[in-house]
Amino acid sequence: MAKWTPKHEAPEPLEGPVTATIIGGTIVWFALFLVQLPFYGWFDDHGHTWWLWTCLAGGGLGFIGIWYVRRRDAAIERARAGGTGPVPDRSPAPPAG
Repeated sequence: MAKWTPKHEAPEPLEGPVTATIIGGTIVWFALFLVQLPFYGWFDDHGHTWWLWTCLAGGGLGFIGIWYVRRRDAAIERARAGGTGPVPDRSPAPPAG
């Protein structure tokens, strides 16, 4: 069987309002959690409490996503401005030498 090779170049990645998208998604997940919370008894009776916890997990992971994309955007801005200095060593081991 021959190895598949692409016939054309891959397109450039799309850039958009990444931070706004992540914030919007996080708000939606938390809103879904809060809307379902008054019906916890019904969800518990029918074995669907995982719906609530899925929404809560989505909101929690959204906070991690917000932190991540804000740091990414800041790093991109620093790189554009030419302010990229040496990357600090964050390893727990002491520097060699």
